[in-house]
Amino acid sequence: MTTPSGPASSGITSFGTRLRAAMDAHGPLCVGIDPHAALLEQWGLPQDADGLRSFGLAVVEAAAGRVGVVKPQIAFFERFGSRGFAALEDVMSAARQAGLIVLADAKRGDIGSTMAGYAAAWLDAGSPLESDAVTISPYLGPESLRETITTAVRGGKGVFVLAATSNPEAPSLQTARTVDVAAGEDQTVAHRVARDVGWANGSTAFEGGLGPVGLVIGATVDRVELGLDDEVLAGAPILAPGFGAQGAEPGDLLTRFGAVAPQVLASESRSILGAGPQGIAAAIDERAARYQEVLHG
Repeated sequence: MTTPSGPASSGITSFGTRLRAAMDAHGPLCVGIDPHAALLEQWGLPQDADGLRSFGLAVVEAAAGRVGVVKPQIAFFERFGSRGFAALEDVMSAARQAGLIVLADAKRGDIGSTMAGYAAAWLDAGSPLESDAVTISPYLGPESLRETITTAVRGGKGVFVLAATSNPEAPSLQTARTVDVAAGEDQTVAHRVARDVGWANGSTAFEGGLGPVGLVIGATVDRVELGLDDEVLAGAPILAPGFGAQGAEPGDLLTRFGAVAPQVLASESRSILGAGPQGIAAAIDERAARYQEVLHG
């Protein structure tokens, strides 16, 4: 498949280049912005859009300069309708102004003009919901993501495609075998997803960099069992939820991901946010230091 023309021709720095620089500067920790109802209560904030805004802005302030990436969980903002989205816009704008890469955890997936609408909402420059990258679902067929991926590449943005999620319901689908008759291959669904969307990373893998198309691979899953070997992951940024409160520890970065560990964003939310507004900065520092120690000794 042909790789779409990238952002270099327009003077835009590619997403993979920006992400690599952020991870080199600050390490792999990605801080989730997840204003659960219980966390709002713990923080002494109201259960409304104003509470979301205060929560999100406090996380941004603590994260700026300490990590390279934050990941707002869109569902917790969406539950308050238009006011929740207004709060989300303010939080994401503040994060980007603070120099953070914003990864919108929206998990959008559809076909045709509908998917194009999602791409415009989350990836177009100047959109009220503009982010640097967005999570998307391939389960209407990886080919349904082509236009969204192309939009991301041309705008210097990124996407993270669900491949091997950590929820217990996932393995029955993601480890299922699928046959590609044309290629003569029998592979897992997860491997097929990774292979079919990896075209957009082009020659990036061979240059040792990161491409615009990442994969979501849970930190608590066995990626080998899912068919996600080092070869199919070449050049792909990896978003790994499951660290912290879900059970994976910084040391698992190497044991789970091995040679591709430098490509991994280790996502933590409750383990950090539970420290409260007064303790979150220290919690970020402590967790970030542990990942740096694992990777660099």
